[in-house]
Amino acid sequence: MRIAAKQTTKILAAFLATVITGHALPPAATNYAQDRAERAKALTVPYGWFSLIALNWLKPGITTVGSAKDNSIVLAAAPAHLMTLEQKDGRVTLLAADPSLVLPGNAAAAFHPVIADDDEGDKGAMQSGTLHMWAINRGNQRYLRVMDSQSPALKHFHGLNWYAPNPHYVVEARWIPYSTPHTLKVVNKLGQTSMIPVPGYAEFELDGKKLSLIPMPDGDGLEFVFKDLTARETTDGGGRFLDTALPSAGLNKPGKLLLDFNEAVNPPCAYTPYATCPLASPENRLPIAVPAGEKRYED
Repeated sequence: MRIAAKQTTKILAAFLATVITGHALPPAATNYAQDRAERAKALTVPYGWFSLIALNWLKPGITTVGSAKDNSIVLAAAPAHLMTLEQKDGRVTLLAADPSLVLPGNAAAAFHPVIADDDEGDKGAMQSGTLHMWAINRGNQRYLRVMDSQSPALKHFHGLNWYAPNPHYVVEARWIPYSTPHTLKVVNKLGQTSMIPVPGYAEFELDGKKLSLIPMPDGDGLEFVFKDLTARETTDGGGRFLDTALPSAGLNKPGKLLLDFNEAVNPPCAYTPYATCPLASPENRLPIAVPAGEKRYED
């Protein structure tokens, strides 16, 4: 459920110009002000990351949800007894529901559907009043994710913090594919570990140092989850995300790649304790400061 829009066409155009001229493009090639305004807008839609209010493990057996204190999961904005769920062998079944609960596709609650699946968007949401809810899968465990369009974090959004764009942090990298299958150990905010297949790595020079970052494939591009020394004071402690286009010759051949650190953004966990973000792996922790892109939200 990614909120930040990819700038694939823009990056490809910038990359082609880089190949032709032999130099990285200056920030004027990107409308950073517009991109950053669009990011703030996307984050603060009624059911964006700032609307998250809960993330609860659905343990095996019965879980009750509602505003009454005798529920397993207490949600102040819900009816007293909103629903009863059963989790068995990874399947989450709705056993009972308040009449206010609207199921995906307007299905009737009497059908007692299995509600846990991989659709974490609006099409997979249960609704009650201002609440949207999903059963999500993380590390082969089920969690109830809850968003509220009237959440305090959304009401009190005070804008994002950014470094001023700096052409120094627009870097041309070399793409080096792995010759044999390779995996990256990724730990998420819940402490769960995944071994993610990765196709190669980007190698580049910055501030007199030879550096590298390993990305994960992400749709029609790549996603780098990295951390640098600014995490000590000004950027998110878990790392930041940087999306790019695919390398110039594809994933399987050596090529070039444009890394614009001015476009580095915070993970959802920077805004809410109820997200489940990947943390920067040891291989992606840079020994330099990269004062570019998005700063910590709370500063």
